[in-house]
Amino acid sequence: MEGLAKAVGHADRHAPLKAYCAGLLLPGERKSVEPMAARLAPENVRRTHQSLHHLVADAPWRDEAVLGSVRGQVLTAMKRNGPVAAWIVDDTGFPKKGTHSVGVARQSCGQLDKPRTTAKWR
Repeated sequence: MEGLAKAVGHADRHAPLKAYCAGLLLPGERKSVEPMAARLAPENVRRTHQSLHHLVADAPWRDEAVLGSVRGQVLTAMKRNGPVAAWIVDDTGFPKKGTHSVGVARQSCGQLDKPRTTAKWR
């Protein structure tokens, strides 16, 4: 997490990034910031929601820096057992739930064998 936190820049973004990643990993079907905030800080949902929302919607961090950090960590781990001959990524798509999600586009979903709707990342 420290590499990712460093990649988002300013120290004020480190805690929200760590909370956002924890929220994505916690149990719960809805992974938007409001339900994640309720799971992360039930005693302070409004403040946590605002912090998470600011990180994903307004904070000035570069996608390239975060992806570069992840790539470096993944490649280092992959190379521990020798040179990398192939890198296969399976997106393990999940079907969209509901009909009114903001920022989504139609894509195919192997689980459904038909187009699905997924979130567009910044």
